[in-house]
Amino acid sequence: MSNGIPETFQLSQNYPNPFNPTTTIRYSLPRDAFVTLKVYNILGQEVVTLKDEFQNIGTFNTTWSGRNNAGSQVASGMYLYQLTAGSRTEVKKLLLLK
Repeated sequence: MSNGIPETFQLSQNYPNPFNPTTTIRYSLPRDAFVTLKVYNILGQEVVTLKDEFQNIGTFNTTWSGRNNAGSQVASGMYLYQLTAGSRTEVKKLLLLK
């Protein structure tokens, strides 16, 4: 990172992990991009969209409360979170324990 500007696209491991009731997902964008950040269950079904917007260069934190798009609390278990920014995509695992 030079002058506070990220040099690479990066999706960090969420923290805390495992989590209950909330977790933070941190990511860095080296250039302006349209960003989607989604959580999927282990079957690949979308659980929630956390970001779906254009973002400028920088480092960002997003919190997930363990709720789906309808606002309902999801079950304990393994989930995947996927960040897509422009042509880059990265996926990591997270674990919700109740």
